[in-house]
Amino acid sequence: MSLYRIMLVDDEEEVRKAIIRKMDWERLGFLVVGDAENGEDALEKLEQLEPDVIMTDIRMPYMDGLTLTARIREKYPSMKILIFSGYDDFEYAKQAIQLNVTEYILKPVNGQELEDILNRVRVSLDKEIEQRRNIDILRESYLGSLPILRELFLNNLVCRATDVEGAVPKLREYGIDILDAHRWLAAVIDVEQAERTEGQVFSQHQELIPISVRRLVEDYLKPYCRFAIFNSMDGLTVIVAVDGERTQAGLTNLLNDICKESKRVLEVSITVGVGYSCGSLQEISRSYRTAVDALGYRAIVGRGKAIYISDVEPVERGRLQLDAKDEEELTAAIKFGSPEMIGDVLRRLSARMDGAKVHARQYHVYMLSIVNCMIKLMQQYGLDMDEMIDFEAQYGDILEGRCHRDEFAGRMIPVACRMNEVMNRERDNTTRKAVQEAKEYIREHYSNPELSVEMLCRHLHMSPAYFSTVFRKETGQTYVNYLTELRLKKAVELLNETDDKTYMIAQKVGYQEQNYFSYVFKKRYGVSPTKYRGAQGNG
Repeated sequence: MSLYRIMLVDDEEEVRKAIIRKMDWERLGFLVVGDAENGEDALEKLEQLEPDVIMTDIRMPYMDGLTLTARIREKYPSMKILIFSGYDDFEYAKQAIQLNVTEYILKPVNGQELEDILNRVRVSLDKEIEQRRNIDILRESYLGSLPILRELFLNNLVCRATDVEGAVPKLREYGIDILDAHRWLAAVIDVEQAERTEGQVFSQHQELIPISVRRLVEDYLKPYCRFAIFNSMDGLTVIVAVDGERTQAGLTNLLNDICKESKRVLEVSITVGVGYSCGSLQEISRSYRTAVDALGYRAIVGRGKAIYISDVEPVERGRLQLDAKDEEELTAAIKFGSPEMIGDVLRRLSARMDGAKVHARQYHVYMLSIVNCMIKLMQQYGLDMDEMIDFEAQYGDILEGRCHRDEFAGRMIPVACRMNEVMNRERDNTTRKAVQEAKEYIREHYSNPELSVEMLCRHLHMSPAYFSTVFRKETGQTYVNYLTELRLKKAVELLNETDDKTYMIAQKVGYQEQNYFSYVFKKRYGVSPTKYRGAQGNG
């Protein structure tokens, strides 16, 4: 196992160096990644050093060990913290316990005692990591989550166009036997609420109705076909793999029998919407949507039976339309996808026109729907439409019906890719603008000792975690380092250009304590502010 990272915090350099020298850290399972002179210094280094363990003295200038622990616990609740105290004070110990300190150690401590403590900490860290990595525990957790993962996967399968190649491993992993069928279709089952009448089977146990219906459906379908059954937002849903010897009519008859049996045996009325069959599992979301559509006819054709969409909407009524899910998929591809993904989505949407037997006007309307979806996105993001699309040569041809459906995807893919490129560029610009605004805010408020990343993020309307990431990426510095550098530069200006006392300069650049300001200044420039000014004067 790799060495655990440890950082020492103590205001006496000799103490820190002595502890580092006298312990065989590697043998104990640790690597000293750094040290700090006080709590403020430790917090600045923490993000870069990323230690697993902090060893800190309790009494230090500028920020003591307990305050440091409280600050660490806000951001790193699981970090191990060892506090050394020269005081057998109950109040200190009580505060340490409240802050979930790993070890509270009374000074003086000899090498053997410290080794025993570090061994305990290492064992504790080993156990935590072992638990996180334990294959048996993870497998048990995975198997416990499998039914939920399976339901989520199947819901995802019917709610959007499916990447069959990516879905195959999951279908096998979850034991869903619907691959390699002749055709597929989806059916959605609506279970009516049973009346609470005396003697009715489920009058006192309404919560058991969905389970009983599901079991009934499974028992009837098992001998007839391969299927997957799960709960979706529209009701109990079944994906059926229709093999060569089975027929759509036979399946619909069987579903009708299930409706009758539910009423007879369970005294529960169910209605089944049966969608169009499809020749590819990739189109199962379309079958699912038409199954939900079929259920919508129950008030017209009657409840308690299987309603096949083709019976109520013959030959799909020549439907060729872009629905909300299609728009969502196209929008997501343009906003976040690669050029390859954008091409796949537009080609898939365009391919629907190949098999549709509709009037020429419907092809025209369908193409306009796709283009208008893209134009709405241009407007939403303030894109220059003249730069995105040639209205006369491209949009004009589509508007006037001169664009043949075979050409449509080829014309739209470059437009969508152009939009994607500009939106990515704008997103990067937005990030840069936010960082620039942050710098300006820091320059305006650096003198406020209460200035914090949280205060800054409230002004920017950004989360601190996201801000810290983009700020460091854009500037190469952490927020704390940037602020410290700015404050010290301003302090140098004041030392050179004014006769202000050191404590006044400290306050003007955002430090409440003159001593801490002097400490930070000396760490950066190698001399105290007073000596710095003196050296400049002599120069």
